[in-house]
Amino acid sequence: MPRQKSNKKEFGLAETSKVKSEFSTILSDFDFQLLGEGRHWDSYNKLGAQFRTLNGVDGVNFIVWAPNATEVSVIGDFNGWNSKAHPMFKHIPSGFWEIFIPNIGEGTIYKYQIKNGDQIAEKADPLGFFAEVPPRTASIVADLNKYHWNDDVWMKNRQMNDTAWLNNPVSIYEVHLGSWRRSPDDPDKFLSYRDLADLLVDFVKKMGYTHIEFLPVSEHPLSASWGYQVIGMYSVTSRFGKPDDFMYLIDLCHQNGIGVIIDWVPAHFPKDGHGLRRFDGTALYEHEDPRQGEHRDWGTLIYNYGRNEIRNYLISNALFWLDKYHIDGLRVDAVASMLYLDYSREDGDWIPNEYGGRENLQAIDFIKEMNEQVHIQHKGILTIAEESTAWPGVSRPGYLGGLGFSMKWNMGWMNDTLRYFKLDPIHRKYHHDQMTFSFMYAFSENFVLPISHDEVVHGKGSIINDAPGDLWQKFANARLLYSYMWAHPGKKLLFMGNDFGQWKEWNFNESLDWHLLQYKDTHGGLLKCVADLNNLYRNEKALNECDFDWNGFEWIDCHNWEESSFSFIRKAKNPQDYLIIVANFTPIPRRHRLGVPEAVQYQEIFCSDSPFYGGSGTGNGIIQAEPIASHGRPASMEPLLPPLGLSMFKPLR
Repeated sequence: MPRQKSNKKEFGLAETSKVKSEFSTILSDFDFQLLGEGRHWDSYNKLGAQFRTLNGVDGVNFIVWAPNATEVSVIGDFNGWNSKAHPMFKHIPSGFWEIFIPNIGEGTIYKYQIKNGDQIAEKADPLGFFAEVPPRTASIVADLNKYHWNDDVWMKNRQMNDTAWLNNPVSIYEVHLGSWRRSPDDPDKFLSYRDLADLLVDFVKKMGYTHIEFLPVSEHPLSASWGYQVIGMYSVTSRFGKPDDFMYLIDLCHQNGIGVIIDWVPAHFPKDGHGLRRFDGTALYEHEDPRQGEHRDWGTLIYNYGRNEIRNYLISNALFWLDKYHIDGLRVDAVASMLYLDYSREDGDWIPNEYGGRENLQAIDFIKEMNEQVHIQHKGILTIAEESTAWPGVSRPGYLGGLGFSMKWNMGWMNDTLRYFKLDPIHRKYHHDQMTFSFMYAFSENFVLPISHDEVVHGKGSIINDAPGDLWQKFANARLLYSYMWAHPGKKLLFMGNDFGQWKEWNFNESLDWHLLQYKDTHGGLLKCVADLNNLYRNEKALNECDFDWNGFEWIDCHNWEESSFSFIRKAKNPQDYLIIVANFTPIPRRHRLGVPEAVQYQEIFCSDSPFYGGSGTGNGIIQAEPIASHGRPASMEPLLPPLGLSMFKPLR
């Protein structure tokens, strides 16, 4: 928002001149070399607004990259927004501008006024650590080193067990901070990071999730973008408090054994005037040619990954969140849009790569380098790709030709499963392959099974509303869907509100409908079912130890399309540790003979049709398997399959 310039004369110019005469840059020749090469990974400790004492005077050192600008000044409340008060010095040939301003400190509001010939723009700091609450747009000087962390045990364990996630449960609760809960006194008012901390951590801990994933927390001007159109890549959004408040939330998660993942958006940025668009009067962060530099579907601009300084800016940002905020993982948004030059483009509206192909070679190099650096420098963290195509090796290391992500969202599983789930059970037998196809590629990547925010927006409704049948059948179908998801190989992600069956489509501007939990047999029962699935997933190695290994899965019967039933085995690394999974996607109870590995007793350890969840109570208890061969196995048993239900059986020895 525009501000009036002050007529005051006293801007501290005498003090500035005194320090300027003895000014020394905080950038060394080595810094300039690394910045030019695009390999200054901790540039966030030098660029932007940094606290500094120079010649005994405390103040703030400002550095910004604007190589094509003819003049750059720091403006703010402290100098009456007067561009002549604090002009910056340009380092040639690097194009970084710098100034030390004495006697200002934390909380100082500022922008850069950038001139390129006749063009004049006021820009937020690309490396600003904090910003005004939108719709105001200035950056704010912030101290990210003052918070005292209490998560040493968590951080040491994460580093020492850096590959533990491969063979351990990962169950992610996806959260939009602005709509998880609102103030009980004013539904239009956000709860702060600190207000949310105790409530959210307590809920996630009780539910048994291992991780929270926040939709983007970087500063963004438009709330309706849910955070996916980022202006301040280095600034935690001020909507919910200050940087140390967000640190407190993460710290509390770690103290309670909960990992924190954030959505990270290096694929594009919005065109807002105070942001990166034509930052120094030229297409600096983006491409000049819109065939390379614009996502017309989203109204955003694409980073120029071929420019060293831009790769440095983004990779340094990824490392910044892991370093300064102790984040445990980055879920990288819209990876497919980065990989393909013709993404969502018509013929003739894109420029092929140097070999005439559609692959964005510069973006691919950036992704590989980002994944390599974050995994080298922060042992045990996760990078997760939202990648919707069949690009090979997304979750394979770069040295094996992959992109280097830890895991990839299984969008194919999600689309096929939800299409099947929405069908009336009488029609499901004609679409049996939609449920079996995912096992053809289930171990080709390290997959996360996502039912995310994208499935409950833009007119898609809600999971519970999409379920077919009457009220009882809707909740039975939802319990069956989640039970099947938790039994299927792959880590798990569920968006908030889905776990208790919110009727309404998600609205970023409203709190979830927590009052629905008063209905114990429906919404409350579904929530308890998800909590029990999480606890079962945590406790049974057969469900989590071989999520990415075909040795952890065997079909019993995938051919019973006529009755829409499925049965399979999940195994731990120890083949004697296994579970029998049986699912019935019709509302008719059925009894099937199933081949099992041994003629022992099997305990039903979970049934989605339990009366504790609002089910009919059709169960099995303990079943004795008989030495009768079936399905190519030496023994078999005849469990009762509950209507619209899934059961899990464990051998008793």
